Amino acid sequence: MSRSLPGVCRTVAPLAAIALALAACSDQPTAPLASAPSSPSASRSTEFANDMAPGQVMHMRGYVESAASNSARPRSTGITYHGGTVLLTTNVAAVYWGSPGYKSLPSGSGTGSADGSLLGTFLRGLGGSPYFNINTSYYNAAGTHISNVVNYTQYWNNTSAPSASPTDANMVSMLQSGFTSGALSYDPSTVYAIFTGSGVNLGGGFGSQYCAYHTHGTVTINGVARTVLYAAMPYNKQYLSGCTSGYAPANGTLDDAADYEVNTLAHEIEEATTDAMGNAWYDNRGYENADKCAWTWGTTFTTASGGTANMTIGGKPFLVQRNWVNAGSGGCALSY
Repeated sequence: MSRSLPGVCRTVAPLAAIALALAACSDQPTAPLASAPSSPSASRSTEFANDMAPGQVMHMRGYVESAASNSARPRSTGITYHGGTVLLTTNVAAVYWGSPGYKSLPSGSGTGSADGSLLGTFLRGLGGSPYFNINTSYYNAAGTHISNVVNYTQYWNNTSAPSASPTDANMVSMLQSGFTSGALSYDPSTVYAIFTGSGVNLGGGFGSQYCAYHTHGTVTINGVARTVLYAAMPYNKQYLSGCTSGYAPANGTLDDAADYEVNTLAHEIEEATTDAMGNAWYDNRGYENADKCAWTWGTTFTTASGGTANMTIGGKPFLVQRNWVNAGSGGCALSY
């Protein structure tokens, strides 16, 4: 099921969707933003059964853990391509909206290379990593596999305060203002990650239904209506038990909020890559690749600061959930 809002084309995911913490999982890549249907496949009725949950949501840790322990839950290991849009090469723009509480954020707008925050470090190092390489096991309708590329192209620190509960229409309007003013550059293969601070209920269901989600809307560029991909990235530290790992932050006191945010950020980037419009890669329950491994960590290690991590990205330790490898019998993994 899909729902349209003013200036927004929004797909809706079920409250039974990300709940997949399979013990045995693995990941695979998908394809690029190309001509493809703009609405979800009708066969995905389970994924889009609940109109209360926007976009392709990442459910809270407790929900997933509860579902994973439910012996009655069906356990298929497959994931299927439904012919829709994937990103062969992924670009990411960070939009810091209303002074989120992350440390060392850059001011104004600029290229991703100028973002000295821990989030910026993660975004610059994600592409080319063994972890993101999992997505190369996915492909598009032409059989072309996704590339192990994530370009952190731009940021915008938009200090205008959002409302207490911004809707998708509000988010699209904010992005439109950035495109119109020149603070942001538009690109159809860019995922615009929208970060907000504590106390902002981004999308209306943060902390009750989800920790983050990705979706798409419609903006006007040079007088032409264009699709914009974006991810709603609320401030996970606000819900320590529901939207963080529960482990000590990997980088200690450097920026614990960013340490917790990168997990959901990675989740949404890899899902937007392999299922940009909600019509590409998902399984028979509607789970996207990252949903199938949500809140599972694989092998971890203790960092120099006493935190918990399972990978190194951009020279820093991070704790990031596993992703589903779409090769062989499939499974959750930290690398491919």
